[in-house]
Amino acid sequence: MFLRAVLADVRRQTGLTEEPVMLAGFSRGGSMVWDIACHDPSFATAYAPLSGAFWNDLPEVCTAPVKLFHTHGWNDRTVPLEGRSFRNGQVVQGDVWASLKVLRETYGCDARQPERNSYEGAFWFRHWADCKAGKIELMLHQGGHGAPQGWSGRMLDWFEAQTG
Repeated sequence: MFLRAVLADVRRQTGLTEEPVMLAGFSRGGSMVWDIACHDPSFATAYAPLSGAFWNDLPEVCTAPVKLFHTHGWNDRTVPLEGRSFRNGQVVQGDVWASLKVLRETYGCDARQPERNSYEGAFWFRHWADCKAGKIELMLHQGGHGAPQGWSGRMLDWFEAQTG
């Protein structure tokens, strides 16, 4: 896979160690993160997609559970939470809720609803931690198609908690 070759080249040129790795991406890059997490779960230690989800046709199931923290803007009109189609229906962006359903089924989550919800200022969180394997975190923010203030620091803190 191309990303594995890129990562190997970065490691060779910088002396980075093998682990841990967080794969993050924004918009279509966020969708790519969902795809890699689903089809090549051993690529990274954890995954942090932002403002992107699976595109249709959604996978029926993923290869294995991963640690995933998805962030999305409540008012995102470019990649709406419910997805959208364009080019007369030839291209269909995936639905975040449907993407989460694929993960819940892969992870063996007992309930459609998350084990708990939490709020922190302008952020709304949903935590699926009662799954047989893996962990799913969702953070919604009031903005649109973009990263909320402090996103990168929050993701690094989350990632360190996963690997510490």
